Amino acid sequence: MSLRQALRRASPVERFPGLRLLPVGEEWDVVRMRAEAGFLALAHLRAAQADLGPVLHDRLSERLYFAVPVDSSASWSGLPVKVLAVGSWLVAPDPNGSDGHTGGWCELPDDETLTDPVALRRALDQQRTDPVPSPA
Repeated sequence: MSLRQALRRASPVERFPGLRLLPVGEEWDVVRMRAEAGFLALAHLRAAQADLGPVLHDRLSERLYFAVPVDSSASWSGLPVKVLAVGSWLVAPDPNGSDGHTGGWCELPDDETLTDPVALRRALDQQRTDPVPSPA
């Protein structure tokens, strides 16, 4: 099931219209990072035309969340990221309506595409030494 489909089925967050509560770790994990690092990684992934799944920007906490395949936690050692897996929950806006104040979706494919963890790891490592690449 795509994350977009899961959002439609997810429970609403009480007192916060438009927000949904998604369980993490069943069909995807989520890698959370500072927005600054996340946006640079996102630019690298787009320029490389890597598989890119859902990416959520939480403006209030200045974090980006990348949906990746489950069981990729070994890919993230040594990086300043947090992996949300089984037992975690993600509060996310409805894909069709966000006021932008709290953030929103940078990417939300209609299919089951998830971000390639190897490509994301490479983008996070690469941004330390290389400038953001230009799209081809």
